[in-house]
Amino acid sequence: MHRLFVPASWLEKERVTITGPLVHRLRSVLRLKSGAHVILLDNSGWEHELEIDTVSSQRIEGRVTHKSLATAEPRTKITLYQALLKLDRFEWLLQKGTEMGIVGFVPMIAERCIIGSLEEISKTKAERWQRILTQAAEQSRRGRIPSLRPAVLFPTACEEAARGGLTLIPWEEEQEQTLRSILRAAEQPPFSVNLFIGPEGGFTPQEVTQAQRYGAIPITLGPRIMRAETAGLVAATAILYELGDLE
Repeated sequence: MHRLFVPASWLEKERVTITGPLVHRLRSVLRLKSGAHVILLDNSGWEHELEIDTVSSQRIEGRVTHKSLATAEPRTKITLYQALLKLDRFEWLLQKGTEMGIVGFVPMIAERCIIGSLEEISKTKAERWQRILTQAAEQSRRGRIPSLRPAVLFPTACEEAARGGLTLIPWEEEQEQTLRSILRAAEQPPFSVNLFIGPEGGFTPQEVTQAQRYGAIPITLGPRIMRAETAGLVAATAILYELGDLE
């Protein structure tokens, strides 16, 4: 059944009227007709099953027949602080990270990032990135679209992460502390995890030291060196598996 995120105001009553660009998508692309069912999502974690009864070129109307909580949202809330990559790789990461279950993305400017100005990134790419997140959330049966926060400098990211949650920073120079050992040493499974992933050249030792001052824990992801766009997905998958979110 097709899944679509819509404004929450559309779902305040049992009768729903769909207007705007979604009409073309449902009518002309998906070719849905009267009697078809579709899942509408309001980004609150609830899903609403709509039975369509009226289809026209301007609007689609129907009745909500069932409402339930989405089952694909992870219990463990992972926020990925990803040092910016080449744009095609960063967009791929947004898509796959959403499918994996990451709940928030924070683009981060680290010392070895090769990018334009912070203002240019924030203004020209945010809209496209939001579309990628929405489509990936629909495809992967998520009940919420991951948040996408404005790009921040590395010191600001450290300050933000220190406000709550377990902060992990995979680093190729760390040899002793593993992801598994840190998670299993905790008295209780962490509710939220801040995951810091460096740029293509990795974090500098000074950046890791700075992150530690804010409570971040350096960890190793094993003997192999991964690409910057791969490391976050591997670490997030391992966290969700270790904490029982892939069962």
